[in-house]
Amino acid sequence: MSSTPESQSPRVVVIGAGIVGCSLADELTARGWTDVTVLEQGPLPAPGGSTSHAPGLVFRTSPSRTLAEFARYTVEKFNALTVDGVPCFQPVGGLELATTPERLAELHRRAGYAAAWGIRGEIVSAARCKELWPLIEESAVLGGLHTPDDGLARALPAARAQMDRATARGARFLDRHTVTGIEQEGGRVTAVVTDRGTFPADHVVSAAGFWGPVIGRMAGVDVPLQPLAHQYARTKPLPELAAHEEEASRPILRFQDRDLYFREHTDRLGIGSYAHRPLPVDPFAVLPYDEARARSLDMPSSFPFTPEDWAPSWDDCRWLIPALRDSGIEEGFNGVFSFTPDGMPVLGESRRLRGFWLAEAVWVTHSAGVAKAVAEWMVDGRPAVDVHECDLTRFEEVQRSPAYVRERGSQQFVEVYDVLHPLQPMERPRPLRVSPFHARQERLGAFFLEGGGWERPHWYEANAPLADGLRLPPRDAWSSRYWSPIAAAEARATREKVALYDMTPLRRLEVTGPGALGFLDRMTTNNLRKKPGAVTYTLLLDRTGGIRSDLTVARLAPNRFQVGANSPADLDWLARHAPEDVQLRDITSGTCCIGVWGPLARDLVQPLTADDFSHEGFGYFRAKETYLGHVPVTALRLSYVGELGWELYTTADLGLRLWDTLWEAGRDLGVIAAGRSAFNSLRLEKGYRAWGVDMTDEHDPYEAGLGFAVRPDKEFLGRDALTDRPGERRLTPLLLDDPAHVVLGKEPVLVGGVPSGYVTSAAYGYTLGRCVAYAWLPVLPAGTAVHIEYFGERLPATVAEEPLFDPKMTRIRR
Repeated sequence: MSSTPESQSPRVVVIGAGIVGCSLADELTARGWTDVTVLEQGPLPAPGGSTSHAPGLVFRTSPSRTLAEFARYTVEKFNALTVDGVPCFQPVGGLELATTPERLAELHRRAGYAAAWGIRGEIVSAARCKELWPLIEESAVLGGLHTPDDGLARALPAARAQMDRATARGARFLDRHTVTGIEQEGGRVTAVVTDRGTFPADHVVSAAGFWGPVIGRMAGVDVPLQPLAHQYARTKPLPELAAHEEEASRPILRFQDRDLYFREHTDRLGIGSYAHRPLPVDPFAVLPYDEARARSLDMPSSFPFTPEDWAPSWDDCRWLIPALRDSGIEEGFNGVFSFTPDGMPVLGESRRLRGFWLAEAVWVTHSAGVAKAVAEWMVDGRPAVDVHECDLTRFEEVQRSPAYVRERGSQQFVEVYDVLHPLQPMERPRPLRVSPFHARQERLGAFFLEGGGWERPHWYEANAPLADGLRLPPRDAWSSRYWSPIAAAEARATREKVALYDMTPLRRLEVTGPGALGFLDRMTTNNLRKKPGAVTYTLLLDRTGGIRSDLTVARLAPNRFQVGANSPADLDWLARHAPEDVQLRDITSGTCCIGVWGPLARDLVQPLTADDFSHEGFGYFRAKETYLGHVPVTALRLSYVGELGWELYTTADLGLRLWDTLWEAGRDLGVIAAGRSAFNSLRLEKGYRAWGVDMTDEHDPYEAGLGFAVRPDKEFLGRDALTDRPGERRLTPLLLDDPAHVVLGKEPVLVGGVPSGYVTSAAYGYTLGRCVAYAWLPVLPAGTAVHIEYFGERLPATVAEEPLFDPKMTRIRR
């Protein structure tokens, strides 16, 4: 929040008057922050950035619920805006075509996303596709996804309309102002310097689009985005469209099997292609507006058309739309816009420079929704919608290197229309982060997937003999990808004997100092005022009572704590609130962790130590610093798989010795290494939540089923807001009725035939013999019958009581 008096509006400088900057000025001034200055290096109202050439296609359906919500608000807002009597949004609908069985299946999955996020849509036949788009070759099409409320956003008029509204409330827009510096003092932004003067500021927002890295460098803040050029062309006039007077009357069209999209421009077609090679652009080398014009470019973001890249796409266009066979391209350009390593926007306030905000890598589709979220964040302290997928803190340090950003940003361009499995890992650059056990895992035939830059074993081929004879129901092709029956064998071995799990990628923070106890107790929901040796599961809340994260806090000494956290955002949040007598340190990369779990876990570890590892001597949710063989370890008696066991931590240099010590000691016990696939199955059978998947800051602890971790009789951040939450929904466990049915997550859940919620996490429960799915739903009694829509098929499921496995916790507490 601003350091200025409450009665005075904070001084905000927004850099960039494209669609995001104009939307943000409108959203801020609507909330009473009227001292807003928007600086733009080009001329208004078309300053020459990505907004100036955006084709304006708005498809709201996305695997990301957050992006779908951003797009929903953008459509709602633009629908209400007009310029000179012309609406800023034209709801012509959207149509996505399938020309292969694989794409048709993918459209069924996308229809599920639409239903889950509350977007109208239906799978239609090839004949219906032809009715909606008469120019296509019907015989080439197998079907389509029709979303009638999608359409065309007129980006420049929408920017102008919001500019006018913001100006009427007191904002000012200054074009021809090139930013040359960001002033700061004491770690906080103080002003923006331009070639035409300096503008004092309490908050600065970089909404500069593909120039974001340039502005970020001035502020000392890295902006992980890669600009790329994207081909767009307009055809010559088509006789078939000659009678049209409107700009567009047919749905915006996607031909994703060939990385193409189409929209009407009255009697012409506009065509965009992602089929060509990636064309990365150096943001520091993009020409200023006047210099670009002097070199015969329409604008800085418009690069010369490259016909050699276009040729294959033109053949595909004429194959789908026969009317183009006698036509040609009248004009084309390579337009520049931004991609991040994971394809999501970069939003939020930098901790390195307080008051400096990013609203970058945002497409027109999501522009107003992003602006609303950032404005809420600035004014109210948090957005109304969960934005952890977009938070600028989400990237690990290794994911911020220029080489990584360039390579992954370019790959995001390639994958825009690809059919991507939710577990599909990136192919390059790998490996980046490996645990000390990596060499041993490779010898065991580990199948690695990737997350946060870490190589994570999902199963081990060495365990294949254990899967012989297992009777598992057959899986469909989609749920069989990145899965092996070996996972079932590893889950069974964990339940029956003992297994080693590499938990190194779990984030670990060290919190020390005289004020450490008071600080952590004040920041979290559970009681941390316990003696050293205690471990506590607790929650980080925001001021509205939303769950920012869940933590496991081990008190190792009076003023020293080890905190198991989730993402870089947790360290950022704690650092923002920490007093001077508290030190925070991320120790993840210098340490490692092995989970030793199963009924024989004690038989494995007890002979290795002189300390008492009995239940009486080392109770559940307790910690000890001890030695296993020659290795100093911090042992936490925790279990995320519902079995007896410990998390064993040591320094990275001793990790391999720890693995070998445990492996040798466990030989006679039948110890195995087990992967994340088995882990996920086991944790869902126990109902253990995963933050960022099962719950976010949109949810409070009670509706997420985590009320046991809240002590309302103590003071903690967010406590007062909890009593105000209505609690009309619950994170609900479901068991699929048919043992052969498996879902993966994000599918819509139908109650009484009506979409009423969506699946968060799902995995086959090998102990239960059914797929377990958790879903956000209205409050429903156990036994209620529901359906989960999976690739267009309605799979019956039943609301279950939890925990589904070992409700008396006898297996863990023994």
